[in-house]
Amino acid sequence: MAMTIHCDIVSAEEAIFSGLVEIVVAHAAYGDIGIVHGHAPLMTSLEAGPVRVRLQNGEEQVYYVSGGYLEVQPGVVTILADTAVRAKDLDEASALEAQRDAEQALANQSGEVDYGRAAAQLAAAAAQLRTIQQLRKKAGR
Repeated sequence: MAMTIHCDIVSAEEAIFSGLVEIVVAHAAYGDIGIVHGHAPLMTSLEAGPVRVRLQNGEEQVYYVSGGYLEVQPGVVTILADTAVRAKDLDEASALEAQRDAEQALANQSGEVDYGRAAAQLAAAAAQLRTIQQLRKKAGR
């Protein structure tokens, strides 16, 4: 049996996952990071994107986080996310619409647009779509 580590994924609204996992893979500030049993203590910020966890039975679950922090302590990984959603609960049509709206706002030259907010919305929509694509690729195996 593989070594496991306890993982908690928590958003501002709710605890979305808690359990023993073989590995956690998340998109950190400087690239993807994989956490397994025995990993050194760590604290890093997370970028918007997918978080994958592989359970003891080999099943892989995918979550979308909009950003936040990942902390590794002996025996436990904690992800504190601004927003966390089960990838299967993401709505592709809504993400595509949000992406189009953000792209239109960025293209607007009127000066009445909050470019920082539009860029953040575009990044979040793109990350949601990447998560949906990753879930599709996993299902196609």
